[in-house]
Amino acid sequence: MLRGGKAWWAILAGLVLVLSWAQARNYYSPHPEQASANESFRSVAQEAVADNTILLAQLPPEAWDTLQLIKRGGPFPYPRDGVVFSNFERILPKQARGYYHEYTVKTPGVSHRGARRIVCGEVTECYYTADHYKSFRRIVEAR
Repeated sequence: MLRGGKAWWAILAGLVLVLSWAQARNYYSPHPEQASANESFRSVAQEAVADNTILLAQLPPEAWDTLQLIKRGGPFPYPRDGVVFSNFERILPKQARGYYHEYTVKTPGVSHRGARRIVCGEVTECYYTADHYKSFRRIVEAR
């Protein structure tokens, strides 16, 4: 058994450990209101992922212009427009090589192609990405 001052130090150290553990447990356990907000956010995010579409009317005007050029067959403003999109990210549905083609959506205020693209299989199957292929949303006329 510890004597005198050593016993107090051992008790104090144990108390500090217990209080630290309790505080960490409270800190990392969400408040009931916060847990509810997290659940709501999760359900909205899951709906967006499950749906994963964008209405034609929600696209930026520059994407509308690009879609019109795709439907007309060009002429396209960038040399890489119309090249085969290989789907290396494997986000789009799997298809044979050469099925998808990519097209630039102009980004106002940038002097390069920017990150926005439209990738199409058939003209009726086009996807929009605003983040350079990190995510895609299928373009639909109406839901």
